[in-house]
Amino acid sequence: MTGSSAPTQSPARLVVVLSGRGRNLAALIEAIDTGRLDARIVLVVSNRLDARGLRIARLAGLPCAAIDSSAFSVREDFDRALAARIEGAAPDWVLLAGYMRILSSAFVQRFADRLINIHPSLLPRHPGLHTHARALEAGDARHGATVHFVIPELDAGPPIRQASIAVRPDDTASELAERLMVRVEQRLYAKAVGDLVSGRVQLREGVVWRDGRIQEHCPNEDHDPIASS
Repeated sequence: MTGSSAPTQSPARLVVVLSGRGRNLAALIEAIDTGRLDARIVLVVSNRLDARGLRIARLAGLPCAAIDSSAFSVREDFDRALAARIEGAAPDWVLLAGYMRILSSAFVQRFADRLINIHPSLLPRHPGLHTHARALEAGDARHGATVHFVIPELDAGPPIRQASIAVRPDDTASELAERLMVRVEQRLYAKAVGDLVSGRVQLREGVVWRDGRIQEHCPNEDHDPIASS
């Protein structure tokens, strides 16, 4: 990545790309509606016609589209169709929110420096899938989520923000995933996007700058679970 991100127009134009339930989408909508995020969602797009996140988008009155990835035999052909639909919405930022496909390098480069993802682990630990089970198998004391810029290498882009919770001795992968979603992911994504749209965080020549200085350490907030949660 060789370009640089900069403060965007107000409100910033967001495209959200998803495959599933849309819980992070719902959190972003709430952050916008309550004035915590100076942005508007100009498109929600999914690779699945039956994605539950599309229903959330429709109920919120947001423009939405579905491009069935199973109808494409070549990944790059689907990515070109998806990219064209996204470009048509003229976004400042493209947010992956539970998007369950690996993107081609050409797609990533097309949206370089403005393509963002939230990943359910404390990267660089546990890139890829099944992060909650892997955290438990590794005996991790803490588990969390990372919002990061997307580069062609999987889950390897520069981090913007992280947050974590304590792993309980009796946690199952599904329990840990649910608690992480509610206590961390749905709070973290809007905060990180807020950093970007305000210009507080910028990417310059592949390096994250925060408040005018190189971000040497990614902000990592601890969100210990409430006993009754």
